[in-house]
Amino acid sequence: MLGRKIVQIIVLLSLSLAGLNSVRAKDFPAQTIRLLVGFAAGGGTDTIARLYARGLQEELHATVIVENRPGASSLVAIRMLMASPPDGYTLMLASGSALAQGPGVRKDLPYDPLNDFSLISMVATAPGVFVVSPKTDIHSIDDLIGYAKAHPGQLNFGSAGVGAASHLQVEYLKSVAGISMTHIPYRSDQELTQEIGMGDIQVGLSVPQFVIPLLKAGKLRAIAVTGNHRLSALPEVPSLAESHNASLHGIENYTFYGVIGPKGVPSSVIERISAAVNKVSSSPEVASRMRNSLYCEPVSGETAYFSDYMSKEVPKWRRLGQSVTVGDGG
Repeated sequence: MLGRKIVQIIVLLSLSLAGLNSVRAKDFPAQTIRLLVGFAAGGGTDTIARLYARGLQEELHATVIVENRPGASSLVAIRMLMASPPDGYTLMLASGSALAQGPGVRKDLPYDPLNDFSLISMVATAPGVFVVSPKTDIHSIDDLIGYAKAHPGQLNFGSAGVGAASHLQVEYLKSVAGISMTHIPYRSDQELTQEIGMGDIQVGLSVPQFVIPLLKAGKLRAIAVTGNHRLSALPEVPSLAESHNASLHGIENYTFYGVIGPKGVPSSVIERISAAVNKVSSSPEVASRMRNSLYCEPVSGETAYFSDYMSKEVPKWRRLGQSVTVGDGG
């Protein structure tokens, strides 16, 4: 008899909590939303976050503030997110290096991107540009691979830091192309591209906004862009899909951006945020800014699209992690 009463109490409590969550989700948002960024203000991820925060304020009729929590390759922001209530009021705009590339190849990260977050909405993909020093005789990605195979380990490639997208994407290139190059990490994309321009290193991969000014000044030579299409801002530079080496065709994006929440955000709240992100992405003003100023391609904000993308991207980087050792990016 006592056991039956205990069961009834548990059932009633469960129903009450479910009803409370339903009310909360129905009323969402009823307070300020925090959008965490794992990088300092002024960078690419921060710029995108602030652009979307303004749009989400209009769509959700709530205040959305961007909080920069830089450090440890976005781990500072991720820890804060994971410690937050799963109510939709603490979100994060995370990049591919935090959601797929880093977790795939690093053994020391305390989270599983496929199971420890609420994947809410993918925002955009971003291309990268492979560049070389004009002092080299390398004029194409196929030239690069040919030279690296003929001179193993003699080419130095730079990155914006251990574990950065500019590091891991080149490690992926090395793996699929079967070549050896020596990694020289720097502190930022700006420093990386400047060092290539001075000829201190020969090869690098970076984002268009840092590469294009140096290309115009003749300090860099672009040999390929990631993905299946040429970049409108660099129409003369071929995509990796045009390479004679079919193994390179899988390097689709330099990075991507997505909105995530703590694990356990109610599905109705996820749907509300996802729909709002999708509307922001499809607005002509935001789409134009993303493509023409930030060189990003807005994508579907649907949660299912994001989940499907992650289910393919994370295993790809885990396969690379079996052959590459990457430590803490700091």
